[in-house]
Amino acid sequence: MTAETLVWLLALVLTAGIPAGYILKERKRSRQAREALELSRELGRDEPPSLHPAITDRCAGMGACERVCPEGKVIGLINNRATLIDAARCIGHGECAAACPVDAIRLVFGTARRGVDLPEVAGDFQSTVRGIYVAGELGGMGLIRNAFTQGRQAVQAIAGDLRANPAKADPDRFDLLVVGAGPAGLSAALQANVEGLRVGIVDQYGLGGAILSYPRRKLVMTRPVEVPGQGRWNQHRITKEELLEKFQAAASQAEVVVQCPWQVARVEGAVDDFTVVGPEGATIRARRVLLAIGRRGTPRRLGVPGEDQQKVAYQLLEPEIWAGDKVLVVGGGDSALEAAVALAGVGCQVSLSYRQDKLARAREANVEAYEAAVALGHIRAFLSSTPVEIGQDHVVLKQKDVPVRLENDQVFIFAGGELPTAFLQGCGIGMRRHTGRAND
Repeated sequence: MTAETLVWLLALVLTAGIPAGYILKERKRSRQAREALELSRELGRDEPPSLHPAITDRCAGMGACERVCPEGKVIGLINNRATLIDAARCIGHGECAAACPVDAIRLVFGTARRGVDLPEVAGDFQSTVRGIYVAGELGGMGLIRNAFTQGRQAVQAIAGDLRANPAKADPDRFDLLVVGAGPAGLSAALQANVEGLRVGIVDQYGLGGAILSYPRRKLVMTRPVEVPGQGRWNQHRITKEELLEKFQAAASQAEVVVQCPWQVARVEGAVDDFTVVGPEGATIRARRVLLAIGRRGTPRRLGVPGEDQQKVAYQLLEPEIWAGDKVLVVGGGDSALEAAVALAGVGCQVSLSYRQDKLARAREANVEAYEAAVALGHIRAFLSSTPVEIGQDHVVLKQKDVPVRLENDQVFIFAGGELPTAFLQGCGIGMRRHTGRAND
């Protein structure tokens, strides 16, 4: 065989081999992604909790979206097309949309099967009521980074509106009242200081908002956050306590004081002269109002006998208080699993009741920690069960129509919260149902 023939044979092998290797690799990746999607559907994890990517026909299968997601294998390539293969794990970082080189991803709310009702807002975060704005979790943005960004952007829009529509100064009226002191509300108040606005901020719990209800030492995943007027926070993993310390330091530096406990009952009046009504009829006047409240501020009750007892709680702050007690945790989401694991960790005798037969709503890390505690006998699992009675020293569950009586000292209920729809409608704010389409 001549040298020339060898060269031609080598060229032939390379010409055929490289594409063949690529095809085999793509087929394997596609098969693995399809298997992950099928498992997700089987486990009921194919519905995203909130903000998530919708992939359009422009997808070129480059895989950038697959590689950048901080939550792991949320997106996979099936037949060279990006597909949401573990939707329940997606928490709306949006890195996939930013990384897509052909702009094939849009971030959307809801799905055709499970719509999401959100306040109707314009591009400047203004609701259907002139002068009332919405930012943060209430508008669908639950991540700390996204909420901080929205709070800042909303106030930039508000400041521009106020400058374009000046009014006579009134010492009894704020330029802006921010309702809610979580990430979006704090960011808004800080940006208001940067803009030179006279701002007030109220919250029913205090600075931190919903973060205050997290268990002690809970890890909060964050991305780098730009803090109005104060620079950048670069931490990626931070505990609840560390984050609240940062909130306190930022508020103190800007001389932002949160009025609390101050729960808003309704907003009256009109643009340039709103009256925000709070506890016992207390009122605050403001030219503009920014609603930066959570979507689930009022815990959802079970409606069972005995639920009004003092032994029943809807959040866990200090697990150590109940060390050694017989505790029932109700729920199957992240909050319930985190609480159950934390209580088991301080020596409680923990039982968990969940109405479904699979833990489909919780993040993988929380499910793994919970299952490890169950395997060690630290948590007793009662899936496909619901509480039907809460007694002074016991609880009764119904598990597949069979009553189960458990000795009990304390009950923690994590059944989600009631959407503030009635409050929003009372303010005159329109709602819109989102069903996962980019033009919703």
